[in-house]
Amino acid sequence: MGGPSRAAAVSVASNSLLIFLKVTVGLLTGAVSILAEAIHSALDLLAAVIAFFGLRAAGKPADREHPFGHGKWENVSGSIEAVLIFIAAVWIIYEAVKRIISGAEVELLGWGIAVMAVSAAANTLVSRNLFKSAREHDSLALEADAQHLRTDVITSLGVLLGLLAVQLTGLTILDPIIAIGVALIIVKAAWDILHKSFGAIIDTGLPPAEQRLIADTLEEHRGALVGFHEIRTRKAGAQRFLELHLVMPRGITVEESHRMCDHLEADLRARLPRLEVSLHVEPCDEDCPDCPAAACPERRPA
Repeated sequence: MGGPSRAAAVSVASNSLLIFLKVTVGLLTGAVSILAEAIHSALDLLAAVIAFFGLRAAGKPADREHPFGHGKWENVSGSIEAVLIFIAAVWIIYEAVKRIISGAEVELLGWGIAVMAVSAAANTLVSRNLFKSAREHDSLALEADAQHLRTDVITSLGVLLGLLAVQLTGLTILDPIIAIGVALIIVKAAWDILHKSFGAIIDTGLPPAEQRLIADTLEEHRGALVGFHEIRTRKAGAQRFLELHLVMPRGITVEESHRMCDHLEADLRARLPRLEVSLHVEPCDEDCPDCPAAACPERRPA
């Protein structure tokens, strides 16, 4: 099992244990905020499972039906995760409002406080590992999973402080109010994930910083090129795609042109990992007195 899949598997195991602890303690204490956190962790588990299978699907090599690979599966999995989080947030708010209206006692707060502390610590460690793996493999699915767990850390700490407040003041209404706060934070996280993952399902260009890097690399080769145009970029999961037209000096051989293309592709891939480059070569116009290409046969001394 590769690096990204291993990181997702660790997240699955961690969330499974935390869900069991939160559900058990939530039912014992009657605290809707702890049960809201259990739902949150259940979503994190579902997100981790979706990320795990999404990464496996995205990692498949290109085939006849999918010549550009399967990288879009990462965007699909991220979008599904976001929708599920929205649904859970609505459920948490519904249950919290019911608790405010009907009222309920909260017991055994010490157990709830302990579980929230363990949850915050465990998710901090797992989310750091996921973010590290997401950066190394440029994985949107792992990043979405890590964002879930980072949000879980914040909400767990919020619930912990709320339970401490209930224990000190005796105001049990604080419990459902905290649950609503947890739900609102979840909604924000879901929107961020949906905006990033669903937007990329429709092809978009590479980020501006990466497009500038491509342009700078091309400019560095101006001495051997007449020019370039028709630059198009897109991204599918961790895979990047670049298409452009190269204007080469008229009169150079096919072998020289091919050698230049290989050199340019190597330079681009060295700066942008997982980059697939498609080049279209065309000759310059005959009348080009200001040609910058030193290698142009038309400008060589007789």
